[in-house]
Amino acid sequence: MIHTRVDPSVFRVNDNYAFLIHNAVTGSTTLIDAPEAAPIMTVLKDRGWGLEHIVITHHHNDHVDGLAELVAAFGSKVVGNAADAHRLPPLDIAVNAGAEIMLSDTPCHIIDVPGHTVGHIAIHAPDAECVFTADSLMTLGCGRLFEGTPAQMWDSMQRLRALPDHTWVCSGHEYTQANLAFALTIEPENEALHALAERVGAKRAKGLPTVPSRLSEEKETNPYLRADLQVLARAINMSGAAAADVFAEVRQRKDNF
Repeated sequence: MIHTRVDPSVFRVNDNYAFLIHNAVTGSTTLIDAPEAAPIMTVLKDRGWGLEHIVITHHHNDHVDGLAELVAAFGSKVVGNAADAHRLPPLDIAVNAGAEIMLSDTPCHIIDVPGHTVGHIAIHAPDAECVFTADSLMTLGCGRLFEGTPAQMWDSMQRLRALPDHTWVCSGHEYTQANLAFALTIEPENEALHALAERVGAKRAKGLPTVPSRLSEEKETNPYLRADLQVLARAINMSGAAAADVFAEVRQRKDNF
C-alpha cells in the first residue's frame, strides 16, 4: 500500500509549481522547490504538517526564493545537488546523481538531468509514482537550454522517458497551453495531441492546473521525448537524422516560436 501522497502546492507569479510529499503514516513532509514561502506555509498550517526536508532541483531564483523563510519557520533540512552546491543555497544534505535518499520516509532516486542548467536534478519517488522534473521535462515541453547542450538535454529526456509509463511527471511551470500550441506545429497530424488539446483547454478555462501529467501521455505528445521517432523526424523534414540533431532542431524552433 502506498502511504505517501503528493500535492501540487502553489503557483508563484501565476506559473510556478511547488510540490509536497506527505507520508500519512509517519507524518513526514517534504517540499520540492521553494518558489515562494507564504502560500506553502498556508498549506502546511491548514493541514497541520511540519516540513522536514526541502529539495532544490536547480539554482534559479524562482525555485529558491522562498527557501530561507521556510527554513526559518520549520527548521527544514535543505537537499540539493552536490555538484552544484557552489551556487545553491547552503545545503544540509548534498546528494549525487544516482543516489537514493529517503524523503518523507519514501525512497527517492536522484536523476542527473542537465540541459536547462548543468546542475539540474530530478527526483523519482517510485512508491508515490511521481518524478519531480522542475524545468527539465515539462508537460508537452522541456526547459530552455540556458547552460547545457541539446545533446545533454536529449540524454536527460531519454533518462526520464525510461521511467515507468504510469509515472506522474510533476514539472515546475504551467506552460502547457503554449507548449501545446508549439507541439501542434511539429506534429499537426498527431491525434493524441488534438485529443489532449480539448482537455487542456477545458481545464485552463476553469483555472485548473494541467500539471502533473502521465509519462505515458508525454511519450505520445511531447516532441522532446519523440526525437528518435521517424514519424517526428519526417514531420520536420529530417528523416534519417540523428535523434540529438532532431531534438536540437525542435528546441531551436521552439526558441523562435
